Amino acid sequence: LLPVKAAQKKEMLKSQLIVTVLALIVTVGLCAAAMVYVNGEIDKRQAQIDAKRAEIARLAKVIREVKDFEKRQKDLRAKLDVLDRLQASRIGPLYLLDELYRAMPDKLWLTSFKENNGRAQITGVGSNEETVALFMKNLERSDLAVQDNIKLQQFDLTSATKSGKPGRNGK
Repeated sequence: LLPVKAAQKKEMLKSQLIVTVLALIVTVGLCAAAMVYVNGEIDKRQAQIDAKRAEIARLAKVIREVKDFEKRQKDLRAKLDVLDRLQASRIGPLYLLDELYRAMPDKLWLTSFKENNGRAQITGVGSNEETVALFMKNLERSDLAVQDNIKLQQFDLTSATKSGKPGRNGK
């Protein structure tokens, strides 16, 4: 009986050894498959990361270009504003003098005109008070004397006086 039992034991050990080797092979195969899968996922994720980094770099370049464009645009607007102010200051007196000429009635002469920082000082001579009054009315109708959307006229009147006794009407 001993040799039969020993042979059975030997057969049983062989089958256990085969099962253990097969289990080991299956486990190694599953581990290898899992490793291949995980490495593939890692490669796929790394490729996505690389693509995102490339997109970020591209967008960063676009952002820099936009910022440069905005800076250039701001600089150009500032230059255009300066040009507009220069143009207005260059042709502004022309319009002012033209408007002043149109407001002048006959028999009124200007002896002095000064303009500084948007303020005008006008000195002149008129043949009579009505002529000066007409000149002032004409100035009032023009758009020359405006401050804070309110029309203003400031003037100085100078006249010669006659010495002696006043006339009958107190003149």
